[in-house]
This record gives sequence, C-alpha cells and structure tokens, in this order.
Amino acid sequence: MTSPTQQNRQLVLDAFDTLFGKRDYTAAAEFWAADYVQHSRHIPPGREGLFGLIRSLPDTLRYENQLAVADGDYVMLFGRYSGTGTPAAVVADVVRIEDGRLVEHWDVWEDEATRGESAADAPMFGAHFPTPG
Repeated sequence: MTSPTQQNRQLVLDAFDTLFGKRDYTAAAEFWAADYVQHSRHIPPGREGLFGLIRSLPDTLRYENQLAVADGDYVMLFGRYSGTGTPAAVVADVVRIEDGRLVEHWDVWEDEATRGESAADAPMFGAHFPTPG
C-alpha cells in the first residue's frame, strides 16, 4: 500500500515528466492547480506563467531528476535542467501539493560548474562534470 506522502512524491515526478519531458500542456494542466502560486525568480506567476516559459524554451530542454524527497504535502526534487543554450542548472525544486495538484513552488537555482570552475573538484550533479561549451 502506498502512503499519501509516497503518492505525492510520484505525483510531482509524473508532473515534471509530463511538462518538461513530454511537453504535454493539456495533460500538465491536470497536475498544476489553476491558482498555482509561483515563488521562483525565474518563472512568471501562475500556471500559465510556467507553461509560457516552457513553451518559449527550445525543444531540447531536458530535466533530469536525481533525488525526490517527500514530507507530507511537500516534495523536493533535486535535478538538472539543460538544453536551453545556457549553462545547465542544478536546482532544488520544492512543491506543495493540495487535493492532488501542485499548488505552490519554490526553487534554489545554480549554474552547473564544469571541472575547471569547481574549487571542490567534485561534480554538482551525478558522477560526472558537464562537457564545457
């Protein structure tokens, strides 16, 4: 039997795959609440602000998830956004769930460092540094 917390974790993973992976805006609208609240400095307000941003990005946009942690109605994803023509970003996304929909979002966003940029000489995401350029 799956707990509500585990269901929320899977809901957010499915929502991100639907929007960022499949770019299926009709299906994504079923995951994001109509009155979705956005707290990110990178994303315009509301569900339509998020969808509009994704529509404006190249089809090469890719989201890779490395970790998903849930605590009740909150889910945190640790992942990488790449393929936009800018440096890849390593991001912690925090989403609040209510009535089976994503209703609120916060993020912490950092450009991914190459080996030459890393003082720690350790990749920020996964086991390998990104390829420069």
